[in-house]
Amino acid sequence: MLYQAYQAHADVMGPFRLMAQSTGAFLKQPWPGFGDNIMVRTMAAACELVVRSGMSHSRPPFGIETTMVNGREVAVIEEDVVETPFGNLLHFAKEGGADQPRILLVAPMSGHFATLLRGTVATLLPDNDVYITDWKNARSVSLSHGRFDLDDFIDTLGGFMNFLGPKHHVIAVCQPAVPVFAAVALMAADGAPNQPATMTLMGGPIDTRINPTQVNLLATTREHEWFERNVITSVPMRYPGAFRRVYPGFLQLAGFMTMNLDRHVNAHVDLFHHLVRGDGESAEATRKFYDEYTAVMDLPAEFYLQTIKEVFQDHSLPLGRFVSRGRKVEPKAIKKTALLTVEGENDDICAVGQTSAAHSLCTGLASAKKAQHLQRKVGHYGVFNGRRWSTEIYPVVREFIRTHG
Repeated sequence: MLYQAYQAHADVMGPFRLMAQSTGAFLKQPWPGFGDNIMVRTMAAACELVVRSGMSHSRPPFGIETTMVNGREVAVIEEDVVETPFGNLLHFAKEGGADQPRILLVAPMSGHFATLLRGTVATLLPDNDVYITDWKNARSVSLSHGRFDLDDFIDTLGGFMNFLGPKHHVIAVCQPAVPVFAAVALMAADGAPNQPATMTLMGGPIDTRINPTQVNLLATTREHEWFERNVITSVPMRYPGAFRRVYPGFLQLAGFMTMNLDRHVNAHVDLFHHLVRGDGESAEATRKFYDEYTAVMDLPAEFYLQTIKEVFQDHSLPLGRFVSRGRKVEPKAIKKTALLTVEGENDDICAVGQTSAAHSLCTGLASAKKAQHLQRKVGHYGVFNGRRWSTEIYPVVREFIRTHG
């Protein structure tokens, strides 16, 4: 009933948002002596806030059409090179890319689309041949495709790595740090020829017992059954994934926003004032962020519940108990893949120490193949996006890839 209640509320609010959108568009028309009126701008700003009170459940475009390679602007073309029911491997093809390091950028399956990493991709593109995991909204995946859990996630990553071949480089952002680590360890144990040359884990929950955050505490102060009873629901009939059990993206977004509610409220208050003052540049920056942030996707229930149990409650990986498809994951098997961990000093989702814990697990990896980077003055989002990512974190990642490629 949870999803149905949300959908009913969205349906009721839909006409009001549509009316506000139409009214706002009318008020923004350049009528002589009309658009400069402070009262009119105030009304138009209020209409925009009403429109923005909802969420989107559709994947926004990446919108990266060009990049610079060796000082020359080249076109970027998106192409799905591997397709699976729950996610595709998307390639940002460009002239000169074949001669650059191949990067597998693993986006989180945590309620947002892979386009949340648009800035990450844009920074990587000039120097690298970039591929990204483009996960699909579970409510759009028919029940005929079966279930998708953490083991399926690991298997999918293994398939993508094999497609990319030897000497590629994998970068995991946030949630997929654990399944990426597991996939690489399993490939290493098999002596697989397509093991990545480097593995970069950024703000990922390898060991959430270290400096636990509010996110971690929520998982450990609730019984596993509580999550299944209270946050798992079924997709309404109107969608292709009707009756699939999911963890809804709107719940994940609500949780994230509640953690920093004052910041989000203030951002929208500032947006209102920017619109009233006619400060289009500041308003547009806020619009772009929330257009992406409020675009949410549902997660398969099996994947969400298994992740809660294995990663946040049982701490299976750091305790040496992680098993996938009946096989124990042995980090000590990793001997060829160099490891870089990146953490943000102010990360309130994945605290300092949780990602770098991966180093102590890789007992078979030479110290020369290990590196850590702690980025000062950034939170979780700043680890993979924004100015410090581009100017301070990425140079470390780039040099690590060049050194061990």
